Amino acid sequence: MSDDILVIEDDPHLLLGLALHLEQEGYRVRTANDGPRGLGELARERPDLVLLDLMLPGVDGLEILRRIRSEDPVLPVVVLTALGSEHDKVRGLDLGANDYVTKPFSVGELQARIRAVLRASRAHEPVAETVMRAGEIELEPETRRVRVAGEEVALSAKEFDLLRFFMERPERVLTRAQILTGVWSCDYEGTERTVDNVVSALRQALGEDLARRHLATVWGVGYRFVP
Repeated sequence: MSDDILVIEDDPHLLLGLALHLEQEGYRVRTANDGPRGLGELARERPDLVLLDLMLPGVDGLEILRRIRSEDPVLPVVVLTALGSEHDKVRGLDLGANDYVTKPFSVGELQARIRAVLRASRAHEPVAETVMRAGEIELEPETRRVRVAGEEVALSAKEFDLLRFFMERPERVLTRAQILTGVWSCDYEGTERTVDNVVSALRQALGEDLARRHLATVWGVGYRFVP
């Protein structure tokens, strides 16, 4: 399967050129031309690598990198920096970027760095767990099945996505805004009440006793999943 690369770059000509060159190399490419759209794409589906410009409208690249690392410590990120911005290079690497490329750059150099970062990430990649577990709850991401104490539970698509979102972030206090962005997207026009409604439906589907043990309300903030 081809690697999925998310390119977040506000220069439309460079964005188009990067997408075309990377697709010619066999990568699957998604693009975003500003910070908020980039965060939305990250929330919608995890890419195999992020190519991230640091100078972005809306939310800058350093803040996006900071958020990536708070959610996913191992997602490969290659940052694009302007010529001479040594300070930004250092800050990017300090925040966890895997590599950087200075503009202007050659396509060959960029592709070589992408290949090297992907190889390095695979060398340290853990074996994927096909079943996620928390107490009596078992969730299969590939088949989208959920079992409680061995019995399959019927969940709606959004209830399943919400449960998976919680199980991937155990013990973290998640605000309603974070959940809304992560499970729906930053472009979704629903309200934070939408989160409460789906959490309520998920609790009902899992059963009152189980929900009480695993899904805690943090009053005035959001929710926490207790594994």
